Amino acid sequence: MIDETHSTTRRSWVASANGHADFPIQNLPLGIFSVSGGPASGGVAIGDEIFDLAAALELGLFEGLAARAAEAASGGTLNPLFALGREPRVALRRRIGEILDADGRERARIEALRSRLLHRAADCRLELPGAIGDYTDFFAGIQHATNAGKLFRPDNPLLPNYKYLPIGYHGRASSIAVSGATLRRPNGQRKSSTEAVPSFAPSRSLDYELELGVWIGPGNELGRPIAIADAPNHVAGFCLLNDWSARDIQGWEAQPLGPFLGKSFLTTISPWVITPEALAPFRTAQASRPASDPAPLPYLLHAADQAEGAFDIDLEVLLLTPGLKAKGLPAQRLAITTRAISTGRLRNSSPTTAAAAATCVQAICSAPGRSPRPPRTGWEACSSYRPAADARWRSPRARRAASSRMVIPSSCARAAAGRGLPASALANATERSLRPSELSSAGHRHQSETRCL
Repeated sequence: MIDETHSTTRRSWVASANGHADFPIQNLPLGIFSVSGGPASGGVAIGDEIFDLAAALELGLFEGLAARAAEAASGGTLNPLFALGREPRVALRRRIGEILDADGRERARIEALRSRLLHRAADCRLELPGAIGDYTDFFAGIQHATNAGKLFRPDNPLLPNYKYLPIGYHGRASSIAVSGATLRRPNGQRKSSTEAVPSFAPSRSLDYELELGVWIGPGNELGRPIAIADAPNHVAGFCLLNDWSARDIQGWEAQPLGPFLGKSFLTTISPWVITPEALAPFRTAQASRPASDPAPLPYLLHAADQAEGAFDIDLEVLLLTPGLKAKGLPAQRLAITTRAISTGRLRNSSPTTAAAAATCVQAICSAPGRSPRPPRTGWEACSSYRPAADARWRSPRARRAASSRMVIPSSCARAAAGRGLPASALANATERSLRPSELSSAGHRHQSETRCL
């Protein structure tokens, strides 16, 4: 639902938020941060600052449902907030918007508390937003699925079930880290088509996957499925997800049960959780299915999901090599997603959806997919609060209100060392992977290098 929190005329007394393409007052993403080695606690990104929820609670700035939500989000994990569901989260967003509003009735009193309420993001460390109990990776995006299928079944890339049901598998929740973690190239068995027997060594084909993560909040009782119509009530938010993959290890081990060590050594997610409410202006209809495709079975089909179950957002991957950086040249785009990214039911048969994605705290997950496409020109307004005449919303960066540019500097095209671009709505930094020469045969280790930009 579009409300006053989405108004493009709303400005904040936090000056850096005004005109900020990533963290304006209309966004207000949630995350977990710490300052100077102190305890982790919940906060909200606003411009170049982080709004401290625990401090705001102590100062008595919340009441009712908003207070309940703020208390749930003020600890070292957002799980308690996710479990509350939509209404408390909506109340929290509305109240934080009022607190930070430049024209708010309480501005003078609240701004006087600035030193207690705000922390410079550059002085903070960002943590995993939630304790992840389960992680489901969906094989979404027909182009992605077709290309991947050709690696294993050149003559039959798409199996018959693909256009009928969501294809997914459970990943390793314990190896999910926040963006910025150092990635050690995994060791494993790999066997190319020219080799008679497999060998054990560091992966030669380390790859990235740009995905949209979906945080699931309220769960369901064992054996009680969640209907498509009710699915939005279980979505707590969204993030950027990079499902690092060792393609050569994956290719050898994946038959017949699917990926194992080739995709479980590290998955990184962005530290900020974009709420469904923040993305309301970007909702759009699901992409239509080709006439030759089978219709979804009734339990996977609902009118509301068809009408507004996708988002009009762009996600990009950019490559920054040492050579480009030394010459002062910009990062080069590797991929950009389609305009409509589905989140209600997995649009496996959509001709233009993008890479598979899913991150969970409780219960089940649903997520969209990926596919490179040429950049679009022009702007189509998504809501009455985003008039096409407003230059701020026509810009490419503004159109990525829920997206991120992920930069992966590398010494070769597939084995990448990475670092993040300036702060974005979904991610602040990416990852650095170690070259084979930096490795021992001891396997992989994770060293956090997360920064809050």
